[in-house]
Amino acid sequence: MNKKGRSKAKFVQLYYWFLNSEAWATMPPGPRALYVELKRQYNSHNNGAIFLSHRDAAKALAVHRNTVGPWFRILEERGFIKMTRGSFLGPSGVGSAASWALTELATMDGKRATMDFKKYKSPAQKPCSPVTKSVHCNAENAKRAQNM
Repeated sequence: MNKKGRSKAKFVQLYYWFLNSEAWATMPPGPRALYVELKRQYNSHNNGAIFLSHRDAAKALAVHRNTVGPWFRILEERGFIKMTRGSFLGPSGVGSAASWALTELATMDGKRATMDFKKYKSPAQKPCSPVTKSVHCNAENAKRAQNM
């Protein structure tokens, strides 16, 4: 506790309006867990420079590192995150992870929150095919036509 009696405990805040979005509601649990881990790396001053490598994400989520790659893509496609700098391998052979921005928050360079996830629409389901008459109905109609 600090002098004002407030707890110094850290937490990840997810608003109901965020959780009720179609993009979140239709998303599998893996990418959801990854988003929580990305938000956990956010410290209120580093949006746009959130670093989380595939290896670190996999370790935090207890999955194989090849599993989280598609989860990052899903979060990008649905508009929850944006890559602000790509990953690369430096001249000394030491790699650098990509940096990310959470679209629900303003970035550290002063850009407003884009909230791209609000624009997400789940792929349209196949339209229902019109109800076709059964063979039985067609046979009945043929008999009626003969009787007339």
